[in-house]
Amino acid sequence: MLQGFKAFITRGNVLDLAVGLIIGAAFTGIVTGLMDGIINPLIAAMFASPDLSGVGNFTINEAKFSLGLFLDAVLNFVLVAAALYFVVMVPVNRLMALRKKGAEPEPKAPAEDVLVLQEIRDLLRAQVQEQQRR
Repeated sequence: MLQGFKAFITRGNVLDLAVGLIIGAAFTGIVTGLMDGIINPLIAAMFASPDLSGVGNFTINEAKFSLGLFLDAVLNFVLVAAALYFVVMVPVNRLMALRKKGAEPEPKAPAEDVLVLQEIRDLLRAQVQEQQRR
């Protein structure tokens, strides 16, 4: 039973999920600071409002609506998702691809002159081997 639990814990998906949650929580703080300190004030300044929650407010039958709060939540989500994708997922995917290839990038195809020289070498080697057989 413990072997099965160990296999479950060390499986990549569980570790990826744990790392994603931890890094996501850390990036949320960074993105919240960016939103509250820079982006929200810029957007609010465009609409002549002290903060983003005051943008697009309206009332219908005493019910208060705020488009600014929704815009804030959407921007926050997009920035967290972008940060996680570009800072975590892209490098991890690149490392996983390298691991599958044997941890070495695929070599570039040889230049045309190198291919011709290799062909000449192979022909000379074949001739030498043929002469040695005689």
